[in-house]
Amino acid sequence: MGNTDYYAALYRQSRHIINDAVTLPFIFSALLYVNINGHLIPQSQASLPVGNTAFRYGAGLFETMRVSNGTINLEQYHWDRLLNGLAQLQWPVPSLLNRQVLTAQVLRTVKKNAMEHLCRVRLQVYGGNGGIFGPDSNELNYIIECFPLTESDISLNDNGLILGIASGIRKSPDTLANLKSSSALLYTTAGRQAKQQRWNDALICNTNGNIIESVIANIFWIKDNHIYTPPLTEGCVAGVMRRHLLATIPGITEAPLSPHELTQAHEIFLTNAIKGIRWVSAVNNTTYHSAQVRQLYASLLQS
Repeated sequence: MGNTDYYAALYRQSRHIINDAVTLPFIFSALLYVNINGHLIPQSQASLPVGNTAFRYGAGLFETMRVSNGTINLEQYHWDRLLNGLAQLQWPVPSLLNRQVLTAQVLRTVKKNAMEHLCRVRLQVYGGNGGIFGPDSNELNYIIECFPLTESDISLNDNGLILGIASGIRKSPDTLANLKSSSALLYTTAGRQAKQQRWNDALICNTNGNIIESVIANIFWIKDNHIYTPPLTEGCVAGVMRRHLLATIPGITEAPLSPHELTQAHEIFLTNAIKGIRWVSAVNNTTYHSAQVRQLYASLLQS
């Protein structure tokens, strides 16, 4: 079957999944499944060729999404970021591998794993086999995985996070900085530092020495009752929860965050698509309050 026929069949299948999802047969199984290019495969049998460019070079993009009650939270923002990122990288996307198809395949995978109530989904998009100058063909591949969540995973933390600033690594605020890239050596290195130091997360600086994000989240701070966050030009990932807060909370200011400015903040919180909002109680030797963060969380939860 040619690529066009394959994606056409996938498109028809996805329309059925969205429009008539309740009629899909389902047989309960404790076995976890992953979705590779529309094929549901037992996790233990899933594999990639060793020549794959995502494995060799980290060439790919990914989305981490929260599914609640059979719905992808902030779905539109996820597909905007993914498809805009692919366009920026000049990766050709088949016309029938669109938002509707991707949504259907995510929900199909979640349903197969009986996690419709609440789960985390990881969708990775990547090229095929090839070298440093690119894959051997323009074929686009994807893998969808899902992992269970509990209500406590998405509730505001009562105990504040303890953070530190990662040392010895700096992120360049270049044209790739805002992408959610599969090339994550900088983040895994910072994450190892956090684990060694017994921090909950590590803050990352850009090449100008400003704090831009954490290993897994965007950062916001509150000073004199005003909310701030670093602009995308500083090099942080374009987080979907960050975008949601900027769209729904009036008056947030985008400004660089120096380590000194961080010590002057009254409250700090982190955001991502899975956890929502997380209160930070300390960075190094500076401690922070939580009253406004709690009010913000309550207002967002209510809306």
